[in-house]
Amino acid sequence: QVQLVESGGGLVQAGGSLRLSCAASGITFSRYAMAWFRQAPGKEREFVAAVSRSGSSSDYLDSVNGRFTVSRDNAKKMVYLQMTSLKPEDTGVYSCAARHTILTTPISRDISDYANWGQGTQVTVSS
Repeated sequence: QVQLVESGGGLVQAGGSLRLSCAASGITFSRYAMAWFRQAPGKEREFVAAVSRSGSSSDYLDSVNGRFTVSRDNAKKMVYLQMTSLKPEDTGVYSCAARHTILTTPISRDISDYANWGQGTQVTVSS
């Protein structure tokens, strides 16, 4: 049974930092690309960042590029999202997602490509 559990959310002032973690179980983690999505109140869920199964490639939403860093530890079955210079518009529920891929599969931003999801962790950035 696939399980993804996020942690690390909270309340932070604008300009601050948070590190989100996602622990995976029930999968051969190294065969999965991992992504972070977020959903703000009243808005649709959107792509934030993704990392390839090896960790060698990553992709970011333009508005977070340069502020957020996605990484993974395949030995620990963990994926991380380091968020710096946070802005109020970064507020939302952040969820990690897993997508089974082969080595040549490009990173996807499409929600429908990700079959496994965590419950999410709340990030609130105050102005």
